[in-house]
Amino acid sequence: MLSIDSITMAYGENVAINNVSFEVYPGEVLALIGPNGAGKSTLIRGISGVHGIRSGSIRYDDRNLTTLSPLQRARILAVVSQVQHLGGAFTAEQTVMLGRTAYMNWLGKAGRQDLKQVQEAIKHTNLEMLRKRRLAELSGGEQQRVFLARALAQDTPVMLLDEPTNHLDLHHQVSFLSLLRHLVKEKKTATLLALHDLNLVALYSDRVILLVEGEIVAQGKPEDVLTETAISEAYGLPVKVIRYADNTIPFIIPDTRREFLK
Repeated sequence: MLSIDSITMAYGENVAINNVSFEVYPGEVLALIGPNGAGKSTLIRGISGVHGIRSGSIRYDDRNLTTLSPLQRARILAVVSQVQHLGGAFTAEQTVMLGRTAYMNWLGKAGRQDLKQVQEAIKHTNLEMLRKRRLAELSGGEQQRVFLARALAQDTPVMLLDEPTNHLDLHHQVSFLSLLRHLVKEKKTATLLALHDLNLVALYSDRVILLVEGEIVAQGKPEDVLTETAISEAYGLPVKVIRYADNTIPFIIPDTRREFLK
């Protein structure tokens, strides 16, 4: 279990994350939502170790992640970001192999286990036909599958994803998140997913955290957090929530009629 206990983060004197606590359990997708500037990306950077925390603790089981080296942390946490900075000359297979960096010797030579993990990750993400293609030749959806495969090859118990579908069309968003959810359940990976699209959050997450100005204002099942009152107040926009007959899986649309009536 990934445990975030009372962490506070800041940029200089400006507090970005204030006393935030939650857990992510094996085999679940915990979605992190909130308006722009709420602190979603900052929180993920803090957990991953890219940005330091001012106070609190980040633990996986009995290990304090803030005391680990980058190499040690890379064997526990895998990260899929919304923006990647790899050159287009890398092939899909070479990119996936980068997920094994934390396990290779100082010469950077791939061993039998590295090759096995990469082949399994490529198979799980249906990249067999694209493995020799260069990143620059792939579509946005294909590239995101490559980056997911790289995270899978890293073989970690925790995965962090920061807006991984941000630049994808609806078809590729659904394809990516369906694949992610399937793999999380199969591998029992504790997964924290920052996402803007609230309807996709309702469909693909097990629990939701609503973050506003660096603080958690609600957390729980999607049907409990994605309410008209909570979303309208957090985003500063009237919304309408429509539910299935069994009162689960809420769908959120802007209630622009109320705006026009003002």
